[in-house]
Amino acid sequence: MKLLIAHNRYRYPSGEDVVFFREAALLRSAGHDVVEYVPPNTETLSGGILGNVRTGIHTLRARDTARELRSILRKERPQVVHFHNTFPLISPPAYHACKDAGVPVVQSLHNARFICPTATHYREGRVCEDCLGRGIAWPGVLHACHHSSHPQTAVVAGMIGVHRLLGTWREQVDAYIVFTEFFRLRFIAAGLPPEKIFLKPHFLTSDPGLKQEPGDYALFLGRLAPEKGIRTLLKAWQNLKHIPLVIAGCGPLQEEVRKFQQDNPPVRAVSHLPQQECFELIKGARFLIWPSEGYVETFGLVAIEAFACGLPVIASRVGAMAELVEDQKSGLHFEAGNPDDLAAKVAWAWNHPLEMETIGLSARAEYMNKYTAERNYDALMRVYHAAIQRKAFLAGRSPVDYSVMQRNHA
Repeated sequence: MKLLIAHNRYRYPSGEDVVFFREAALLRSAGHDVVEYVPPNTETLSGGILGNVRTGIHTLRARDTARELRSILRKERPQVVHFHNTFPLISPPAYHACKDAGVPVVQSLHNARFICPTATHYREGRVCEDCLGRGIAWPGVLHACHHSSHPQTAVVAGMIGVHRLLGTWREQVDAYIVFTEFFRLRFIAAGLPPEKIFLKPHFLTSDPGLKQEPGDYALFLGRLAPEKGIRTLLKAWQNLKHIPLVIAGCGPLQEEVRKFQQDNPPVRAVSHLPQQECFELIKGARFLIWPSEGYVETFGLVAIEAFACGLPVIASRVGAMAELVEDQKSGLHFEAGNPDDLAAKVAWAWNHPLEMETIGLSARAEYMNKYTAERNYDALMRVYHAAIQRKAFLAGRSPVDYSVMQRNHA
């Protein structure tokens, strides 16, 4: 199969970037002809009022992107176009170029931007769904949710609202991919056709293997940002000074973490690490802490990396995290944003190593059952074939009903 995959890279490396390149490598390893469209992300929404207007017009119309895509479609003639992140350079108008060429469109929903201008469902330290189901996300504009800027939020809200009004989200995409059942229901509530939404989790390219030692520290691995629960983690550790903690990552709260480390010797902070070194950290830990708050996580690569190594995960009991991590089976739950509850669960886990080892083996089985490359490839191909058959059905070339394909996939 010949595939065109498109992605707007982030200015700083992200999990979405990892998934994009990981899926591309998986498809090539299976013998598919994969063409990548990754425009250089040199634009930004921080160029003042004029820059905001210019980027807003680009996001809504994206004529240069559509022109480039049309040229690629004519030259390569792919059987499917799979979009990952489209904001802000690719933009939804790119779907129209695919429709004109008669090529099925698949869209991975890596974040909640279709619903929320910040793509996080998180504002002022709490879950926020003020914009859910609204034609225009005016609460987000009112609160300047995107980069704390009214103009920048208006750009994003305008893009969402205009394309909702035009029916772009319902009519131009043949299949959506989500990564958890929790977010499948969120997107249905926001108005996406349920028969077009396919559940396909992420995966690891290769098996890192089961860890061999019990581990001698707790581990946080991820972006150091408020919505990731960093402050909840630090507050919890004020009552856990006897338990070593490694915090690995970078982000806006990096200096806050460094200062906490200076005042709390059991805490060690390290910067972002290459993949192999991350697995070494995971295998040396006793458990992973995943304290994100709100609905900021549509999935959790770090959780399945821990599962693959047989490492239990102590996770917030909210959203996709509560779905991925099963309490007492692949990890433990605590109340999101509650440092006292987190401290209690960490203390129990530290003092019950045999029970946590059993949970770790169960987490490893979860990885083998759901998150290997082989299982992910099969699921991805079912989505592609469903999109192809839907396009053919609408064109009158196939008797197969798309709703049947959705039921078969489920």
